[in-house]
Amino acid sequence: MSSAASQNSLQYMPGFGNDFETESLPGALPQGQNSPQKCNYGLYAEQLSGSPFTAPRGTNERSWLYRIRPSVRHTRRFSNASYPMWKSAPCLDEHSLPLGQLRWDPIPAPEEALNFLEGVRTMTAAGDVMTQVGMAAHAYVFNEDMVDDYFFNSDGELLIVPQVGTLRVFTEMGIMDVEPSEICLVPRGMMFKVLRVGNADVWRGYICENYGAKFTLPDRGPIGANCLANPRDFKTPVAAFEDKETPCRVHVKWCGKFFVTEIGHSPLDVVAWHGNYAPFKYDLRTFSPVGAILFDHPDPSIFTVLTAPTEEVGTANVDFVIFPPRWMVAEHTFRPPWYHRNIMSEFMGLIHGQYDAKEEGFVPGGMSLHNMMLPHGPDASGFEKASSGDLKPVKLDHTMAFMFETRFPQQLTRYAAELETLQDNYLECWDGLERKFDGTAGVK
Repeated sequence: MSSAASQNSLQYMPGFGNDFETESLPGALPQGQNSPQKCNYGLYAEQLSGSPFTAPRGTNERSWLYRIRPSVRHTRRFSNASYPMWKSAPCLDEHSLPLGQLRWDPIPAPEEALNFLEGVRTMTAAGDVMTQVGMAAHAYVFNEDMVDDYFFNSDGELLIVPQVGTLRVFTEMGIMDVEPSEICLVPRGMMFKVLRVGNADVWRGYICENYGAKFTLPDRGPIGANCLANPRDFKTPVAAFEDKETPCRVHVKWCGKFFVTEIGHSPLDVVAWHGNYAPFKYDLRTFSPVGAILFDHPDPSIFTVLTAPTEEVGTANVDFVIFPPRWMVAEHTFRPPWYHRNIMSEFMGLIHGQYDAKEEGFVPGGMSLHNMMLPHGPDASGFEKASSGDLKPVKLDHTMAFMFETRFPQQLTRYAAELETLQDNYLECWDGLERKFDGTAGVK
């Protein structure tokens, strides 16, 4: 393992979508050209493309990797593999649960030993993995390291959102430590493994598998050049490699199916690289919220961290939205999110604290699903509290909720439909919203 890979304090390069260069051995990165006749240290030059060669400059993504072996040596003959809990769209699981607003408590800790890959549980899937549109929302729960197992996903990029336990995500292009209230993104096709950091009893969190156009920063429009997620707060790891000559297994997800191949070495052998197709992490606590400072409640899109666009302007394949700590100051206003129906479908999770639209029942590690055009909003106690409270400035603190929102209906997996933590009484949270209309009361 390189010295960069063994340091306790990992290093990162700031910026979103930058063209980076990094090497873990001096002189390993060629200068002035991409593919010299002979690379230093006996390395192989290889390009990893995240877009078509002829994509416009603003969306063209590629990186040049300088590695111990070319990646053709990291895949041998494939065998079929099975991860029955990881599903892809279109999701055709049969179950008896009818349409409705749904909420779950956290997934129970596993009784058996599971690594990250084995611990992925698909909750919903939307779109079509074969045509590279839509997404899937997963939860993960595991208790073992991926020591000699590696994975790459040809179907989409993976946005990983830890809820309990810090992850060490060791990719081809470097190492990221990702704790709760941080996220990381592993690009489509990039090899990686996940290790545990710390002494948690279980490692739990969420994943958005984005089949469509890559996540990017949303346009700020009238907001201007600053606030929301600022580019400098995104961190890309420096080069680090694993020089290991022992039997290893490489797992791949391709068109919704899984395969595995056995090799005699680690595939994480990139000694140097340059380019703009790279993993990154982001601390959600650096998000700078913008909100109403006089009256009314802005659309939740004001809290978008990342968006995966479609060809229809303003309509996302998937948005990643957060609800962070912030001041509530609006006058004459019902401050929590309003009741609404939406053409988008919303999968929510809670990292810690309490979500302001739900007084009880939505707990850290839990999930909810409000599908396309199904009504939702604050529970009865939340409505009463917000309707009668003193509208002085209040800081909503010690909370972090998020949403995977997509233009496509999210189809429920059988696992999610039959999960023991599904709350049968979720709809009762609105039972207290009784008729208050009095046509003789006049206008206040």
